[in-house]
Amino acid sequence: MSALPSQDAVVAMASQALDIEARALLDLKARLQGEPGAAFTRAVHTMLACRGRVVVMGMGKSGHVGRKITATLASTGTPAMFVHPAEAHHGDLGMVQPGDVVIAISNSGESEELTALLPVIKRIGVPLVAMTGKPASSLARHADIVLDSAVSVEACPLNLAPTASTTAQMALGDALAVVLLEARGFKAEDFARSHPGGALGRRLLTHLRDVMRSGEAVPRVAPEAPFGELMREMSAKGLGAAAVIEPTGRLLGVFTDGDLRRKIEAGVDLRGLTAAELMTPAPRTIRDDVLAAEAVSLMEAHRINTLLVVDAAGALVGAVSTNDLMRAKVI
Repeated sequence: MSALPSQDAVVAMASQALDIEARALLDLKARLQGEPGAAFTRAVHTMLACRGRVVVMGMGKSGHVGRKITATLASTGTPAMFVHPAEAHHGDLGMVQPGDVVIAISNSGESEELTALLPVIKRIGVPLVAMTGKPASSLARHADIVLDSAVSVEACPLNLAPTASTTAQMALGDALAVVLLEARGFKAEDFARSHPGGALGRRLLTHLRDVMRSGEAVPRVAPEAPFGELMREMSAKGLGAAAVIEPTGRLLGVFTDGDLRRKIEAGVDLRGLTAAELMTPAPRTIRDDVLAAEAVSLMEAHRINTLLVVDAAGALVGAVSTNDLMRAKVI
């Protein structure tokens, strides 16, 4: 067994691989300014006009890339599915229907499993987009649109293992998905609907009214309430703050644990003061019809742990703390 490489040697080899892959992406970007850019645009237009699904195919490493491209397209507003070329020979090609678009990925453009499907794909009459590193290959010659994913060298020191070439394929697929997303006017809310079970979905779909405290759970006192009543309300509701409101429900101010600490440190005699005299007037608030994620951003920006929630008329309707948002897994 040879000696383990030193840290310097490991970092040097890793850096070289990353440099090669970075250059491959920069070359890919530069080529978009020419004919490959026109082909890329035709591919985008074809996919936007598609009334069926984008069907992605690829063998080996290109197949793995194809599955990722399929997932990215599907999650960003472009209906897509992956069909394994080998399985397509045994019935799965029936998944491809008129109205679909096929994206076939092969760095060599000579994958037997793919090229053998070309006559059938052409017979179905669907547009064929080839993503290949060999624009003169069999796949490219039979495609309606060719996306050039060629790289000058692989990151593999033997120049054999698909490395830079699969990075180029992946990046080209991401570029397609991003352009399609923009063209469709796909928004964060749309993205969240396709990710309802994840943290992102919770952040983007959960409204503040779904997680805030409301009704009797919100500590509140009248302006004339004495200090003792104010403290009892804060302690009973466990929010670390109490709202000061008019009889109509309109919010006047807030008194927090932090206010209490600062006044004690300043030597203020609190016993004879009312809530109106102790409160911070016109506190920072948030509307009840916004996303919970907006409350998170506001609380982080102003370094506060509690927000009072008001309606369009400025009446107190709720309150939310960082603990409430954490329990709801919004943060």
